[in-house]
Amino acid sequence: MKIAVLSGKGGAGKTLVAVNLASAAGRAVYVDCDVEEPNGRLFWKPDDVKEKTVSTLLPTFDKDRCTGCRACVKFCRFHALIYIKEIPQVFSEVCHSCGGCAMVCPEKAISQVKKPVGHVEQGYHGETRVVTGVLNLGEASGVPVIHAALDAVKRAEEPVIVDCPPGSACSAMESISDADYCVLVAEPTAFGFHNFRMVHELVTLLGKPCGVVINKQDAPYAPLEDFCREKNLPILERIPYSPEYARLIADGKILSEENAEARDLFRDLLNKIGGNVG
Repeated sequence: MKIAVLSGKGGAGKTLVAVNLASAAGRAVYVDCDVEEPNGRLFWKPDDVKEKTVSTLLPTFDKDRCTGCRACVKFCRFHALIYIKEIPQVFSEVCHSCGGCAMVCPEKAISQVKKPVGHVEQGYHGETRVVTGVLNLGEASGVPVIHAALDAVKRAEEPVIVDCPPGSACSAMESISDADYCVLVAEPTAFGFHNFRMVHELVTLLGKPCGVVINKQDAPYAPLEDFCREKNLPILERIPYSPEYARLIADGKILSEENAEARDLFRDLLNKIGGNVG
């Protein structure tokens, strides 16, 4: 079973839920696909960490063979190529590494070179395997690193908990592509509710079954409650606004390991998700 945990905005509690779900599952795999700011490892503090570089392929051009036909420029649907000073130039930020430009070049003047864009870390915290995607600073797209992180757990037999990027852009869509169930973490505020609706639209378009966890709730937020009723969205758990929880989180602790009440809450959440998937 692969469970993806999403939120419409940063700070809603997505990593809190993902980390503690994996902890409650016992023998499980946690995958941090929030590659621009992967902070799950701050809680897990994994041992025996190994790294693997993630690279993309960029076209490079042989000046002696290039005739300036511009076949590559015309082919690129992403407009990643332009012809300047008698040779094509590539905008690496928008290149999708499809290799099409090399295929259409009649003079075989294009080859591809590797460009490191990030890395994937793997380690262990007790029985939990911790997989973290890390995007290099300055890179425009985290999708290649997300793919590499998910590929690392493709054959996992244990439950897989995916900590997705916040929001509903391409990176979030890639993170939930093969998820069995999506947990939408909502913040009971006007801003949190606005962004929650966008991420709900994403999982709906992809046909993913989902449920809601409301985090930091000290009182019901009527617009969110009404929306969940209208859309027949199950509210799986309500995590209270707790100074004790806040203190443990600020200290980099995993709630399920430190607090019996929190452990019961996340185990109950895991059981509810299992029932919905089944």
